[in-house]
Amino acid sequence: MAIKPLEDRIVVKPAEPETKTASGLYLPESSKEKPIQGTVVAIGPGRLLDNGNRAKPVVGKGDRVLYGKYAGTEVEVKGVKHLILRESELLGVFG
Repeated sequence: MAIKPLEDRIVVKPAEPETKTASGLYLPESSKEKPIQGTVVAIGPGRLLDNGNRAKPVVGKGDRVLYGKYAGTEVEVKGVKHLILRESELLGVFG
């Protein structure tokens, strides 16, 4: 089963949370931060404009993106957690 997002929605696979601090200490599960970056795995056709045309999405499949901590909706596909969010919820794209 694959997800095909609609309109300006994007499916993102979140990056794995850090398990160690910079100094080498291992973090317990309870103190791990929720990831705010991930990889785009699917994109919708784009937002429908008032004139009937579609706005081309800025991101593409495989792009690494940055998003808000509580943005999007979490879904599970084949046992893997993903986020579905609107393109407007993205904060940036890694170059």
